[in-house]
This record gives sequence, structure tokens and C-alpha cells, in this order.
Amino acid sequence: MAHEHHHHHHAAGTELTEPLRKIYILSIVLNLSFVLVEAGVGLWKGSLGLLSDAGHNLGDVFSLILALIAFKLSFSKVNSRFTYGYKKGSVLISLLNAIILLVAVGAIFVESIHKLFNPSPVDGGAVAWTAAVGIVINGVTAYLLMKYQKNDINTRGAFLHMAADTLVSVGVVISGVVISLTGWSIVDPIIGLVIAAVILVGTKDLLSESLRMSIDAVPEGVDTAEIVDEMGEIPGVLEVHHVHIWPISTTQTALTAHVVVASGNEPETVVAAVKTHLKEHGIAHATIETEREGRECHEHDCC
Repeated sequence: MAHEHHHHHHAAGTELTEPLRKIYILSIVLNLSFVLVEAGVGLWKGSLGLLSDAGHNLGDVFSLILALIAFKLSFSKVNSRFTYGYKKGSVLISLLNAIILLVAVGAIFVESIHKLFNPSPVDGGAVAWTAAVGIVINGVTAYLLMKYQKNDINTRGAFLHMAADTLVSVGVVISGVVISLTGWSIVDPIIGLVIAAVILVGTKDLLSESLRMSIDAVPEGVDTAEIVDEMGEIPGVLEVHHVHIWPISTTQTALTAHVVVASGNEPETVVAAVKTHLKEHGIAHATIETEREGRECHEHDCC
């Protein structure tokens, strides 16, 4: 049976590309500067706590760098061996970032439990002032990323990292003030446990979506049944089947489908209308195979 194949590959760029790249670079510079200052003060004051927090914040810098790499991969060029470029690497990085967040939650939880059973004196004033600076740095970074985090899972992961650290810093300031006023060192691990729980809730969806995307599941927010139904309502389309939808990267989605074209309609016109409709659903990479009305498509013929 003869089939007509129409292939469409569109580089899904965005007008927000350059501003987001600059935000990543600025965020990395801000947070790395804070790490260096915090580590320097920790060495000067001989504070193990400050040095530990500097190490934790260095992990956030690493996560931001990963997110920037993923951002670059999302727009990588194709070649003969990687026909989608290295775009899929952005999905793997989103999964790695989710795992890093879970590790951070585990570290906070373990340290808080240890402090609950082994309380130690805490310099509330020094802790509070250092954390206050952290609130500013992490808060500004989270604010810069917030506008873009809805469109890209990696940016969402970076945003969650910074929002979580802002929350941690707020908790540290509160515990530092309470400890300074009351001497209740136990407040520190209790707030740590609360913060760990909040971060865990925020990380759950990120991890779940990253796992689904890594095994080529239909991306979050894409309703396969709805898309197929709407494609079937396009003039000239009798039937839609053999539909496959998967993520090329964290920002780009691909689709392949077979469309039965009604007699009297030009396949090219129908396919153009289908692709226009798919773009409205954020699917810019589409491969549509057309079949003539009255010609039954068998699995071994179609595929």
C-alpha cells in the first residue's frame, strides 16, 4: 500500500532564551560569591557551621550550573549520529537535579535528628546574620528564576533549589533569634525537620515528572485523548491513529501519527492544518503519515 509521508522538524526556540541565559549566569556568580565569602568568614571565625553551610550552598551553585548546561543542550544542533542533538540530556539533568534535592533533604533530616538527640550550643547572633545574607542572595535568585520556571522543568528545579535555600535561611534566622533570646538550642533541629518536610513536598512532583520524561512518557500538561479528538475534528480528517507523543527535551515535544484523509481533500492541506493545531498545543516536532479514505491500514504496513 502506498503511503504519503510528511515530516516537519521545527527548532522550538523562544524569545526568552537570551534573558534566561543571563539570569543563570548572574545567579551562578551571585551564589558562588556568597559561598566564597561565607567560607572565608567561617575560616576566619573558626566556625564549622558556616563552613558546612558554604559547602551546602556550593551544591546549589553546582545545580545552577547543571541547569545552565541543560538549557544549552535544549538548543543543541543535530548531527548524523544524534538526530535530535543532545536535547534529551536536559531531561537527564532534570532527573539528576531532583535527586540532588532529595539528597539535600536527607542531609537536613539526618543532621536535625542528630541535633535533637545531641544538642550543642549555637551562636544565635552569628547564625542569624549569616542566614540573613543567604535570604537576600537565595531570594533574589529564586525571584529571577520564578518567571521562567513554569515553562521548563530544569528551571523549575533550579527555582526549587533556591526557594528551598531561602526557606532554610528564613528558618535559620528564626531559630537564631529564638536561641539568642531564650537559649533554646533545640529550636534549631525542629525548624530543620519542618523545612525538610516542606522541601520534600515540593520535590516530589519534580522527581515524578523527570522520571516520566526520561522514559519518554507523554509530557505533563499534554492530553493525548484531547489532542487526538481535536485532530479528528479538523476538516478533511476522517481518523487519527498510531499516535505517539514524547519529550525531545524539557522544553520540546514530538509527535508521530497516522491520519486518514477524506476523499476530495489534498493531504498536504490537511497535514498543514494538523501541524498548525499541534503547535497550539506546544508540539512543534510532528511527523504525520497520511492514508487515503477506504484503504485499511494494517500494523505491518503502517510501521
